[in-house]
Amino acid sequence: MYLSRLAAPAASRRLPRRTVRLRLTLLYGALFLLSGTVLLAVTYVLVVGATDGVIFRGQNGSQLSVHGSHNGAAPNGGGQPPAVQTSGGSSGLSPSQLLAQARRLEAQAADQHAAELHQLLIQSGLALAGMAVLSVGLGWLVAGRVLRPLRTITAAAREISATSLHERLALGGPDDELKELGDTVDGLLARLEASFGAQRQFVANASHELRTPLARQRVLSQVALADPDATAETLRAAHERVLAAGAEQEQLIEALLTLARGQAGLGTREPFDLAGIVGQVLRARRPEAELRGLDVHAALSAAAAAGDPRLAERLAANLVDNALNHNVSHGHVDVATQTRDGKAVLTVVNSGPVVPPAEVDRLLRPFQRLAAGRTGHRTGLGLGLSIVQAIAVAHGATLAIHPRPGGGLRAEVIFTAPLGGSQGPIQHTHTRRRPGATVSQPGP
Repeated sequence: MYLSRLAAPAASRRLPRRTVRLRLTLLYGALFLLSGTVLLAVTYVLVVGATDGVIFRGQNGSQLSVHGSHNGAAPNGGGQPPAVQTSGGSSGLSPSQLLAQARRLEAQAADQHAAELHQLLIQSGLALAGMAVLSVGLGWLVAGRVLRPLRTITAAAREISATSLHERLALGGPDDELKELGDTVDGLLARLEASFGAQRQFVANASHELRTPLARQRVLSQVALADPDATAETLRAAHERVLAAGAEQEQLIEALLTLARGQAGLGTREPFDLAGIVGQVLRARRPEAELRGLDVHAALSAAAAAGDPRLAERLAANLVDNALNHNVSHGHVDVATQTRDGKAVLTVVNSGPVVPPAEVDRLLRPFQRLAAGRTGHRTGLGLGLSIVQAIAVAHGATLAIHPRPGGGLRAEVIFTAPLGGSQGPIQHTHTRRRPGATVSQPGP
């Protein structure tokens, strides 16, 4: 038993590797052999039918034509006697002698006919065997030529690494399945190149953003320790600045974790009401809106969706925070939820500085901000909208952000509502305008 297990791998190593080219060659050879065998059988049957009537010359110079069956049946047997015609050399023979001579010639004709058919069968079989060997060789050459683009793809894919993703296969030839495969691989390489580039840029930006608060903490600590006249008040102030830098660092790490969680996708989905989540977010941001002197108007209608409620809350919070942070004095923020065509829709519109349309796509990438000259300040981590996009993609939602002609942005997220989601109205809040801050509160 043990020896048989050892012999099996050894035997398998001696066999040739079952490549696609070998399998195609064997398939071509088998198909040719099968079709040749069928053709030989049909030809053999046609030859038998065509030589059913034969003409022989006897030893005495007589010519005999035999038509019909060559089975040598006797006249008194079960079959019909053959039709026999003789000419020359048969004069002076009695009828019985003519019949005996006919039977001998008939037997001779049957033997000769069988021998010729046997010879035909042998020669055809030899020809078929020779052509089968030739077809295997031709099949090997044809399979190699057909699979040549695959070898090119394999060799190129083996050579391409993370440092040479810019290379492409660029297969030529007719627009067939193999060229389509090559174009698909080129498209995959392009996406991988973009993904690797974005990852490198993200790591560089994240490292820079994390290094800033760490450097601030170190400098504050070193300055406080190096001050010979340090007092409890100065040390307390330095400590508070260190804590503020640590809080900034924690906020950045939390944002990075949220971004990674959103990009990882959803494991499970559960139904939630988008209007309730947005209402909670607006209630939490009410003091900040009043402090900034912004007028917030909320029109919330029931919008049933499915996914991760915590991530959906982070999406709504980032959109509202972006609208509050990048606004103008005495500006406004309009937030609405509704159900449109069976889908939950969240819309956030805010006033603010003018955003060039070409800058919108860049803002959706991590650590990207508008220039300080456009916003008048530099706040945030540059991760808010990228987190929104990651969460939207994880939920299968559609995110659309458009700049407003007068300044600010209009962001719309369309979720897929679950079956049976409520579509009735929850509330429509009003807005009171005054020079100070006015916030229209959503209901409880």
